[in-house]
Amino acid sequence: MYYKDHMPDQYDFVIMSLQAWDKPIGSNARDIALSLAQTHRVLFISPPLDWATKFRQRKQRTHSARTAGLVQVQSTLWVYYPSATLSSINWLPDGKIYDFFNWRNNRLLASEVQECIDQLDFNQVAFINDSDMFRGFYLKELLKPAIYVYYTRDNLLAVPFWKRHGLRLEPELMHKADLVVGNSTYLTGLASTYNTNAVYVGQGCELSQFDANVLHPLPDDLAAIPSPRIGYTGALTSLRLDLALLEKVARSCPYWQLVLIGPEDEAFRTSPLHDLSNVYFLGLKSPAELPAYLHHLDVLINPQLINDVTIGNYPRKIDEYLAMGKPVVAVRTDAMGIFKEHVLLASTADEFIDQLGRALLKNNLSTSAERVAFAKGHSWENSVALMLSAIQETMAITYQD
Repeated sequence: MYYKDHMPDQYDFVIMSLQAWDKPIGSNARDIALSLAQTHRVLFISPPLDWATKFRQRKQRTHSARTAGLVQVQSTLWVYYPSATLSSINWLPDGKIYDFFNWRNNRLLASEVQECIDQLDFNQVAFINDSDMFRGFYLKELLKPAIYVYYTRDNLLAVPFWKRHGLRLEPELMHKADLVVGNSTYLTGLASTYNTNAVYVGQGCELSQFDANVLHPLPDDLAAIPSPRIGYTGALTSLRLDLALLEKVARSCPYWQLVLIGPEDEAFRTSPLHDLSNVYFLGLKSPAELPAYLHHLDVLINPQLINDVTIGNYPRKIDEYLAMGKPVVAVRTDAMGIFKEHVLLASTADEFIDQLGRALLKNNLSTSAERVAFAKGHSWENSVALMLSAIQETMAITYQD
């Protein structure tokens, strides 16, 4: 499928992802596929199951009712659910034995993907691998696409499962990719140490429901909380959020009300925050409900814990906050650098509290309208346009050679 006699002006895209198409949480790969499908034909590969996952799902009776096969979800967009069950090999020691079985897993998956490509009559294929460093490691050699793109959006090597073999494999995969694209400056910088053709494409966000001009009724559970209300929305997990920082804010400023919206992990459920009268846990809300809560909170926060997992992550919630025109205070990280003209950043707990006071006094860096305009610029259309430009530039160099 790779013809080097002329440079293609149109590509058919194949996207593989760590997240299934039908998973209820947000997915960068799915949003990229939907955006690309506006102007290109796209095949999205949902991740195949392995034997360990199948056994676990059967034991927990949580197996999906979906059937393997190719499903057309739009006129130019197809999703493929692989039928092959891959070997569970992460427990193997790193080295030749692991590589043998990983090659076999890749070959099983590649065979099914190639059948889909042939069935859909895809020609000049641009293959995008959304961080699947194991199942996608050999697909460049097996499928021979016109261009192989590795998309980095999380520092997965900070997670033990990925670190075991990923410390060796991800750098190798980045090195042999034709192009690496990243959604944060931090991750793109890491990638550039393995591949000089690493390009920052930013993060897209679906912000249509976050409209600062819409007047939302005050939710009942929020109405019971006095002002000023300082809020956070999202998963409450100790891996990503600084519990000590939140506790210090609540104890140091008892007249501020700390409103936390989202599901809690065990560390949050058992934390001293539940003993404080000015901390409110409102639980999980549906995406459709969130704008009403954001509308009636005075200041929004991102109390991020800095570690290897979080330091390079692009914080999508910041765009949601800004799209509602709200003042925002966040922990300073490399990825937050692009927000520095609109978000009050803090490096210490005391500085975080000072910045909250500044935000409550409306002494912010930008106006509400400027915050909205900035957030709206972070669309999937803009991010995908940068990715397409990087692909074209990469291919132009390839054809010159």
